[in-house]
Amino acid sequence: MGFETILVGRRDDGICVLTLSRPEKRNAISLLMRQEILACLHDWETSPGVRAVILCGAGGTFSAGFDLQEFQQHDRAQEVFESSAAYHRAVWKFPKPVIAAIQGHALGGGLDLAVLCDVRICSDAAVFGHPEIKFGAPPLFTPLRWIIGDGRARDLCLTGRKITAQEAYRIGLVSEVVSEDLLMERALAIGTSIVQAPAETVEYTKGFFTGNTDKGFEESFQIEHDRAFRDFLLKRRT
Repeated sequence: MGFETILVGRRDDGICVLTLSRPEKRNAISLLMRQEILACLHDWETSPGVRAVILCGAGGTFSAGFDLQEFQQHDRAQEVFESSAAYHRAVWKFPKPVIAAIQGHALGGGLDLAVLCDVRICSDAAVFGHPEIKFGAPPLFTPLRWIIGDGRARDLCLTGRKITAQEAYRIGLVSEVVSEDLLMERALAIGTSIVQAPAETVEYTKGFFTGNTDKGFEESFQIEHDRAFRDFLLKRRT
């Protein structure tokens, strides 16, 4: 499958790399890029050879956000809206682990994309923020607050201020900060650690992340412990 705005690579160990590739536009997320990400994830969703995905950007930038030129084309507003709605949900609900390897800027829609991933690591020069609020575009708040907490998410969404890699680590937005030359090596190491577990178990566990966000302790415990433990014991018997 050929793409214009993303690069894809599949490794023998089940780790796949999806690279946002519009470096001349700082990997701005265009309508075509959203469509291509959707197509790629759809293809990988049911492929047994895909165990984990690393998401990164070409040219020293993760993504500077959505393509503002497309947002200004009023005749394409419905098309842009529908593609955006589908793409965000596809990333969030993708059943296999996604690791964001973030270098340079992750701003606006680029930050949203990173937040929708399962694991985030970044280079020591990475910058994060929601500057789009200054231009009249409300930021995506809820998944961000699940990660860094309500108060900090309100701060970033309302002020539009940018934060460094070090602050992102301090508030829990990323789990590691490494030098840029080691970023992909570390992302691959995390992916390797993930694929050492049985694929079915990893996907079952990821289902907790997207399926239990609105559940209380008892309902979540029944899914994450009672049902999982029962299924595990039944498989041991067969």
